[in-house]
Amino acid sequence: MRDIIRAVLAANSEFYRAFCERDIGALEDLLAVRSPVACIHPGWDILADREEVLNSWRQILTHQQDVAIECRDATPYVFDDVAIVLCHEHLGGHVLAATNMFRHEDGEWRMIHHQASPMAVSMEDAEEQEIAPSTRRLH
Repeated sequence: MRDIIRAVLAANSEFYRAFCERDIGALEDLLAVRSPVACIHPGWDILADREEVLNSWRQILTHQQDVAIECRDATPYVFDDVAIVLCHEHLGGHVLAATNMFRHEDGEWRMIHHQASPMAVSMEDAEEQEIAPSTRRLH
């Protein structure tokens, strides 16, 4: 199980590396081919088609200034051939809560869903209010 968790976290790290480096080829390689793919960017509607998702990443990566994003607090949950990674994205002074889903496809963990959302309380505010990370629950 530890090897599976390491592989899932490596796929998650590869997603953020590709995002930071604007590596659309790596994002394309990371997205599932045989499984349905979906994405919900902050403020966007649901994207539920692989090509639609790739086109959205092309738009974001070609129109955004330098992307300095850091994934923190990555917590994996593995369910047979599907894994979920919950994490915080630190992006330009903002913190987003993110869900990244992967499916084991052709021997690799491939992304099937990404969603990032602004948080009502920033991590800095949470730290000041002494809200412990352990109060976060998976429902």
